Amino acid sequence: MGGLSVWHWLIVLLVVVLVFGTKKLGNMGGDIGKAVKGFKDGVRGEDDKPSAPGQVVDKTTIDAEAKEKTKF
Repeated sequence: MGGLSVWHWLIVLLVVVLVFGTKKLGNMGGDIGKAVKGFKDGVRGEDDKPSAPGQVVDKTTIDAEAKEKTKF
C-alpha cells in the first residue's frame, strides 16, 4: 500500500472526463489560462512596460551595446 500508480491516475482521469465531459473541461482550461494571463499582466503593471529602445524589456534581458577594450 503506497502511493498511487499510473493506473490509479488514469482511472481518476477517466472518471473526471465522464463526469464533466471534454467540452466543459476544455472551457475550464481556457478560463484558467485567461485568469493566469490576467494575473501576470496585473502583477507586471503599467509602469514596467518599456517606452524607448535600450530599456529593460523583461527582468532577464537588457538591450545594450558592447564596447571593446583595448590595451596600450
